[in-house]
Amino acid sequence: MTPADLSRTVLRAVRRAVDEGVLTGPVPDSVQVGRPGPGGSGDYATSVALRLAGPARRSPHDVAHILRTEILRAGPGLSRVDVTGPGFLNFTLAPGSRAGLVRAVTDAGIRYGYGDALAGTTVVLAPADEPRAAVWAETVVRLLRAQGADARTGGDATERLTVRPVPACLAGDLFARLGPDAARWGLLRPAAHDRPATGDDLLVQRETNPLFTVRYAHARTRALLRNAAGLGIPSGDGDPRDPGARPLLDTIGDHPGVLAAAARHRAPDRVARHLERTAEAFLHFQETCRPLPAGDEKPSAAHRSRLALAEAAGTVLAGGLTLLGVDAPEHL
Repeated sequence: MTPADLSRTVLRAVRRAVDEGVLTGPVPDSVQVGRPGPGGSGDYATSVALRLAGPARRSPHDVAHILRTEILRAGPGLSRVDVTGPGFLNFTLAPGSRAGLVRAVTDAGIRYGYGDALAGTTVVLAPADEPRAAVWAETVVRLLRAQGADARTGGDATERLTVRPVPACLAGDLFARLGPDAARWGLLRPAAHDRPATGDDLLVQRETNPLFTVRYAHARTRALLRNAAGLGIPSGDGDPRDPGARPLLDTIGDHPGVLAAAARHRAPDRVARHLERTAEAFLHFQETCRPLPAGDEKPSAAHRSRLALAEAAGTVLAGGLTLLGVDAPEHL
């Protein structure tokens, strides 16, 4: 079960509760599902009960318990639904449900995380001549379209993006000096109000350079799959039980929400930061949960599941880089 699946499950539970007269008030258009906050539990959580409490004229805690009953009636893939704090719903995925997340990535490919959250929305961004503003607008249009919006740049603009520009003394040769990939990363990775990165450290081939780390992690996922194919090892069900796999599974599960938020807030820097987290989680995972057998060790179901997770991580990295307009190399 992916966060998007869980969001739809909760929304259906709200709709059933309203249709059956257990709750009163409007049904929201969407339900946000994220990581549990302090005091929470499980894999994911939502605060939707707090939103519904006012219109329903019930306490958030009561609303949460009503929704808990509805969710458990038709919530495959969940082993627990708990109510914490004033009315937060906390979800613990059932064993094996993480395999569904990996399969969702495999099925969608680099379009994993695309959705219809902004379907029916039209956005026309003002064209820009300044290098950073132009790259930012182009990338935001791509993010908006990935969430179902009708987006473009044009003279009939409905919005104008405001970003901190590249200093005039550096703007002229920026792309020639750094190349398109490093230049774009340097313009998109800092938040809009922060100074863009324009230094030669964007070209450094070591872990101190986040762009290198992201692209290296992607290349490592592809190398693992090539080596596995050479050894005749297919990927498996993508449900590794290793504790060290949890951070990587979490970042992969977060990807759709990050893309939706980046589109809504016109903030491609959120995608870049998420790719950094995903790359770091993958590099740690491959060291602690080796996807390939070592020495005389025979391939096992665990290796096949780890390979599937590595493939999913590479797909997320490639998809995010593509949205940013940055190349995702197979070899590095």
